[in-house]
Amino acid sequence: MTGETHKEAGPQGLASALVAGGTLSSDWLPSFRAVPRELFVPDRIWPGIADGTEQTPVVYRSRNPEAWRRAVYSDIPLTTQWDDGDHAGDGLGTTPSSSNSMPTMVFSMLQDLDVRPGDRVLEVGAGTGWNAGLLAHRLGSANVVTVEYDPDVARGARENLDRAGLGPTVVEGDGRAGWAQGAPYDRVIATCSLLEIPPTWLEQTAPGGIIVAPFGTEYGGEQIIRLAMNDDGTSASGRFTRSSAFMRLRQQRTDRPPFEDYLHGQEWPADGVRSMTTLAPPDTGGWFEQFVIGSGVPGAFWRAERYENGAYTLWLYSRDTLSWASVDYARGRTEYEVYQSGPRKLWDEVATTYRWWADQGRPGYERFGLTVTPDGQYVWLDSPDNPIPQHA
Repeated sequence: MTGETHKEAGPQGLASALVAGGTLSSDWLPSFRAVPRELFVPDRIWPGIADGTEQTPVVYRSRNPEAWRRAVYSDIPLTTQWDDGDHAGDGLGTTPSSSNSMPTMVFSMLQDLDVRPGDRVLEVGAGTGWNAGLLAHRLGSANVVTVEYDPDVARGARENLDRAGLGPTVVEGDGRAGWAQGAPYDRVIATCSLLEIPPTWLEQTAPGGIIVAPFGTEYGGEQIIRLAMNDDGTSASGRFTRSSAFMRLRQQRTDRPPFEDYLHGQEWPADGVRSMTTLAPPDTGGWFEQFVIGSGVPGAFWRAERYENGAYTLWLYSRDTLSWASVDYARGRTEYEVYQSGPRKLWDEVATTYRWWADQGRPGYERFGLTVTPDGQYVWLDSPDNPIPQHA
């Protein structure tokens, strides 16, 4: 019953559900009990749903303690900040920017981290401090450093940890830089989504150490990556372990320019070249399909313009505003109209990557992995010597 509220709105009910689901293991159960989630949840929250894509109306502990406690001890994410703190009022903001993560994801990632007694851990993205608190209880506060960019969020995390009787080092700063004063770390964990693994993290992770982080593409889709450092500490490689939906590291957010920037003063279709395709645009729209396409078509993103009867236009854009494409979909058709403009033929790139994935038998995340070196990073299928073909 993950993602739902439990009959017993308390830690035991949530623990029972997490244990039954296989995400809360026996070695983390003492920390779960000793570091209750409610100590790390503010008075005002917006409860979410299991996949993190929606928030329900605001709940205040001071106004409705029963509903607040039911949300806290449900296996759901809890949004605690919108729009980097600029949002005012109790309505939904534009973009969630801080949260207390879904317990299933918290403990699944901690299992991936595979900490051992005496390990030193760097966490990026303190949030409310619950994850750092669990690690501090398990390993000792002196062995845990958590970095948070937002000063107000960092302050709240520090207060929550103090109230729980825990004292890991809370650093206000850019998580991409890690925290060199505490290096080397045996384990690094991020609670924010990344487009690129910062090279500094590799430099601060001990040989043989583990890095666990949500990793996504600009096109869409996100998976948890578990990287193992090589013996000389210069590169890391590993497989994806599950899908995820985290907030993006603020310094790796990407702009979405308006369509007018791509026309460069011309009327649509401007210099777009017309063609036809037999690949239906909806086939490219699933969460994991987006991840695969984004891995093979870097620096691109999409929007959908929807009409009646399920018809829509899939718009593709390059980050540099030099290339765009459109594909019109309508039910019952076997061919679809395409326009492409610019040095990159974006629909051709997307279609080629999608067909490559289909030709491999449509493999899931468990067959994919990531390698990070001082020269860059790449996603691969089955082994590091089989990278996803690049079409940029």
